[in-house]
Amino acid sequence: MILTETNTKELLNDLDWDFAGSKSETIHSLHPYPAKFISDIPRTLINILPIPKNTLILDPFCGSGVTLIEAQKAGINSLGVDLNPIACLLSRVKTQPLPVNFLSTAEKIFEKCNSYRGNISIPNIPNLDHWFKKDIQVGLAILLKNINSVSEGSVSDALKFCVSSIIVKVSNQDSDTRYAAIENTWGKKDVFALFLQVAQKLQKAKDSFLYSTASSVLNKNSLLLKKTDLPQKIGLVITSPPYPNAYEYWLYHKYRMWWLGYDPINVKEQEIGARAHYFKKNHQTEFDFMDQMDSLFTFLSAGCANEAFICFVIGRSKIHGRIIENENIIAEIGEKKGLKHITTIERTIKSSRKSFNLSHARIKEEFIVILQK
Repeated sequence: MILTETNTKELLNDLDWDFAGSKSETIHSLHPYPAKFISDIPRTLINILPIPKNTLILDPFCGSGVTLIEAQKAGINSLGVDLNPIACLLSRVKTQPLPVNFLSTAEKIFEKCNSYRGNISIPNIPNLDHWFKKDIQVGLAILLKNINSVSEGSVSDALKFCVSSIIVKVSNQDSDTRYAAIENTWGKKDVFALFLQVAQKLQKAKDSFLYSTASSVLNKNSLLLKKTDLPQKIGLVITSPPYPNAYEYWLYHKYRMWWLGYDPINVKEQEIGARAHYFKKNHQTEFDFMDQMDSLFTFLSAGCANEAFICFVIGRSKIHGRIIENENIIAEIGEKKGLKHITTIERTIKSSRKSFNLSHARIKEEFIVILQK
């Protein structure tokens, strides 16, 4: 069937986008990532929408790399961009083959950590004693000291992925989405054991995955993207941007960033939609979000090939009592840049995918806005 604008809209609108029975694949369940993009959405869009030849799939807010994995499965090159270094770490490790010496290196590090007897320097991290017991601090510091001695970048990334996945688990934090202190029963030896368990699970998950196409990840503010960042023209954009006063990704990952040597405060200052931007003197409004999206769409409209589709998955915001219809903002900005608004689809978010701050976000549904150049 030759897809026209009319039958493309009908085909898209006839599908059930709630994906009520959706389950996360093993590769995506190894590391917590609140408000994770479900695989069904990019997979369905990739299967339905025609992608111009010799182009790539772009996710300018790639998060944990779900769109990139689906692009690889479809045999299409992809580029993921994210401001958050933890997101980029996850996406790199998921989309690249594991080095053959990864698991053996993890096992050696496990043995070295268990036999470590010297003094260890604990990093200067805010509120560390509140969120991490002394024994856990020592365990994480020993583990990272050994990992930081690994010079091979791809091995080091995969090892850091494993550490990052357990940092909140061994802390005094109740969960990845709830900042409440609890009594933690983990000890130093558990840190090493949990690290090795994740490494073994990662190896098993990667053994069954084929890498037939290239996927690259860029740690950058998407609002600062340039034409030179693109190895090819864009044939399809699938993304879910942070939006005003909803999720705070820097907050979920700030202790991971501190432990791994990144700067969460820098991420917070640049992160689109972070709640802190909306609860201060001279706070941001939806107009700041509109300016941010206008800047991004200028880049996208120039970087996309003709006939390329641009798909944004986005929810509504609540800012100081006012509901902001972000899906309409995206559609209007896209049209202003000369794109066709094909359709906007509403879908219900599973309650298990919601995060804290719901009293502010009130996120019960989200929208898939589909535009075409």
